[in-house]
Amino acid sequence: LLAIPLIALTVGLGFFVQQSAFVPIISQFGIFFFCYLLIFIYANEKSNLIFFIGVSILLRFILLFVLPNLSDDVYRFIWDGRLLLNGHNPFDFLPSYYIENNISIPGINEALFQTLNSPEYFTIYPPVAQGVFALACWLFPNSIIGSAITLKIFLFLCEIGSLFFIKKLLDHFQIPEKNIVLYALDPLIIIELCGNLHFEAAMIFFLLASIYFLVKNSESKLAGNLQVLPNFSTKKSDLKMDNNLGSNWKLPPKHLILSATSMALSIASKLLPLMFLPFLIKRLGWKKSIQYFAIVGIVIVLLFTPLLSGAFLNNFGASLDLYFQKFEFNASIYYVIRWVGYQVVGYNWIQSAGPALAVIVLLGILTATFLENNFTWKNVFGKMLFAICLYLAFATIVHPWYVSLPIVLCLFTRFRFPILWSGLIFLTYINYSYGEYFENLWMVGIEYVLVFLFLIYESPQPLK
Repeated sequence: LLAIPLIALTVGLGFFVQQSAFVPIISQFGIFFFCYLLIFIYANEKSNLIFFIGVSILLRFILLFVLPNLSDDVYRFIWDGRLLLNGHNPFDFLPSYYIENNISIPGINEALFQTLNSPEYFTIYPPVAQGVFALACWLFPNSIIGSAITLKIFLFLCEIGSLFFIKKLLDHFQIPEKNIVLYALDPLIIIELCGNLHFEAAMIFFLLASIYFLVKNSESKLAGNLQVLPNFSTKKSDLKMDNNLGSNWKLPPKHLILSATSMALSIASKLLPLMFLPFLIKRLGWKKSIQYFAIVGIVIVLLFTPLLSGAFLNNFGASLDLYFQKFEFNASIYYVIRWVGYQVVGYNWIQSAGPALAVIVLLGILTATFLENNFTWKNVFGKMLFAICLYLAFATIVHPWYVSLPIVLCLFTRFRFPILWSGLIFLTYINYSYGEYFENLWMVGIEYVLVFLFLIYESPQPLK
């Protein structure tokens, strides 16, 4: 009975609503989210879990055959892919350069240019994404829908892979299997990743694969000891055992290579997993860490090499600068700081505040790494969750799909505030319902007040 409305709501959100139709979006999403919570609460039997995982795959499959209707990023994907397919580096010039100079490139034309949501900015998509863009355009050089379906198939396969690794990791750490439902059926994950074509799906898949290969061959005795510990618990005897982990655990070379390669692919899908690397040092030990980071670095260099040019660093860096110094959307702490800036200096000081907040995030992650004294692999998910949420708390822009990474990480911890966040962040779609884009700060306030209150409720000792 619950599967039927999920199918109907997926069809409704994926096929029949537009970005500006806030009431249909939020009403359908709200019902979907309510059904999703009911399923998680009551689906305790293994047969039920298998059934609903199958339903989650079906819902993703349904969305394969329609253009994204809540995001227009796909057109920039196709623009970049067509440039690559014709031997042009998408990092070299702004889209307007090709139109203004009447440069003849198959598929690069005024009609496609008019669909771009950021034609005045250099592309910012890393090499894994760019490679998939090029593949999609190679298979369907003249068809936007064909290219879009190809991109969706790739992300669909990534999502299937993510479900596989979530199941494996839950079993490894003896965490309840039903936690997989929190990712598999979360409407934000289904609608934003497979539906609206966001490459967080690829990032998450490769990140989970990387962690899985790191923990797979841990010693059975050590794994058994870790599995009986409550989440985030620390005992003196366990600390002694964990402190010896880095120096005594012999990671087979093939798993080191597989994990490091997967981590590099995750970083080359979205850059965010770079912030997780410090948490691996104490768990691997310095010797293994050097080997691991060397492999990650080599693979990343190999992936970026086809895109390197004289303009790459300047233009890619310019896009990152714009991200931290100009873009604003659904921020939390930054909006408070922005308000203070208006009161103190009389203008928006994002150009200085954005980079400063990024430095604060970096220092926070490094401090958490330095102070950590519980080096279990089970605990690494909590540290990663802390890092990404710290980043998002100080970010100047937080789109709904950015919450997908906290969602998957929280499955292996006691925290559930990312689940609430995934339900509330869809309120931001109200911004597109006005005649011109307008950010409704009341909705932003409701979203973050409730999320932070729930985090406080869950976290009497949030850094434990």
